[in-house]
Amino acid sequence: MSAIGILIVLILVVFAALIGMRVTPAYLEYFAIKKAIASIKESGELRDGTPASVRKAFERHQAIDDFQSVAPQDLEIVKEGGEMVVSFGYEKRVPLFYNISLLIDFSGSTQPGRLKRRE
Repeated sequence: MSAIGILIVLILVVFAALIGMRVTPAYLEYFAIKKAIASIKESGELRDGTPASVRKAFERHQAIDDFQSVAPQDLEIVKEGGEMVVSFGYEKRVPLFYNISLLIDFSGSTQPGRLKRRE
């Protein structure tokens, strides 16, 4: 491999590392939100609770895990088949460098296959 080839590979590796370092916090926050929703479902609050109690439980998880992208009032809570389904969706803009940003659409739900769509 020539010096130019090594330089090109090095530039690509640095670029991939830069994107990885910038995107990782956004995904960690997304997984914390999904974990909060899953925890609420596992606790049984979706079966027995009201939308207000689900939002309150989500607020407790938000205070513990310290995520800001989804607030309790952003949750979509609907009743399907005798059980409440909680879903969320949001966009996260991740600045990469200069005036270039990456826009990521995140969404999740307590019911597989049902996601909140941003419009």
